[in-house]
Amino acid sequence: MKIWRTKALLFLIVLSVVISAGCQEKKTGATETKGNGAYETLKLRYEGSVGSVTYPELAEDLGYLGPIKLEWIGNQTSGPASIQNAATGQTDFGGAFNGAIAKLIASGAPIKSVIGYYGSDKDTYTGYYVLNDSSIKNARDLIGKKVGMNTMGAHAEFVLKEYLKQNGLTDEEIKKVTLVVLPPVSTEQALRQKQIDVSVLTGMLGDLAVKNGGIRKLFSDYDLLGPFTAGGYVFTEKFIKQNPHTVKKFVEATAKAIVWAQTHSREEVIARYESIIKKRGRKEDTNTVQYWKSTGIAEKGGVIQGKEFKIWVDWLKKNGEFKDGQVKLSNLYTNEFNPYKGEIEKK
Repeated sequence: MKIWRTKALLFLIVLSVVISAGCQEKKTGATETKGNGAYETLKLRYEGSVGSVTYPELAEDLGYLGPIKLEWIGNQTSGPASIQNAATGQTDFGGAFNGAIAKLIASGAPIKSVIGYYGSDKDTYTGYYVLNDSSIKNARDLIGKKVGMNTMGAHAEFVLKEYLKQNGLTDEEIKKVTLVVLPPVSTEQALRQKQIDVSVLTGMLGDLAVKNGGIRKLFSDYDLLGPFTAGGYVFTEKFIKQNPHTVKKFVEATAKAIVWAQTHSREEVIARYESIIKKRGRKEDTNTVQYWKSTGIAEKGGVIQGKEFKIWVDWLKKNGEFKDGQVKLSNLYTNEFNPYKGEIEKK
């Protein structure tokens, strides 16, 4: 009887240890997978950008994103391609111009913008550049000319056509302006070699081109529209539904990184970007980031405003690409994960 009781006691102790270990394992797993404050996945696949730093990369480097890690699978070629890759599952998130996001959603892609990540202000903008000795002085001079840009159906094309329309060109005249797709790193050289007449360059690339000499700005999106956030990061609605804690952490971390860049000195931001580029070992130089001036993002932490989508939805309707009621603004974006949304809503 005594032996039986001893065995029973040992069994209960072992059972208690096993249960305790299991609970501990679940508790540990909860911080990495599911549960209160949990993350459904600890890895987010994404595309980077040559010679520059994205805000998720900055967030990871600042320690805001942990324990979630980014997995770089290559560099993006354009915004529309980036969000298409996210929509088809080749990446977990992508980023693009708001008009391109609206068009992809209108075509049936179940994606949603969760945070703004680039835009234009007096220091950072998308510029349309010509050679100093070019005969192009205004919008009408662009008829019959070639404009080089990174992709069609995105920011550069939308802004160009808006500029032409605002300056009185008819639809037929606008069709006579030829769009040429070129990688951003090749566009300046193509302009200098007179393969194109206008080069579309964003932010730091434009400043570098002007510094190199012989190039002047014809106009910019900031000249045309004033300060605005132009594009956002998207996830599929399925990914958001299946990974709400991960998406929330991503948005919070990215928003904090944006605020860090919005509130720190230019010198501090450049130094951090240089460090990140060197550490990631992708054989890039840090020349371009020396020209960083500002985030260009209109609101604190990348909070999205409806008007930043409405302007392009209205433009697409006017252009005959959208029908009335085809796209609802509420289906294009959400601020639910952004920790700064309350501050913006109170303004």
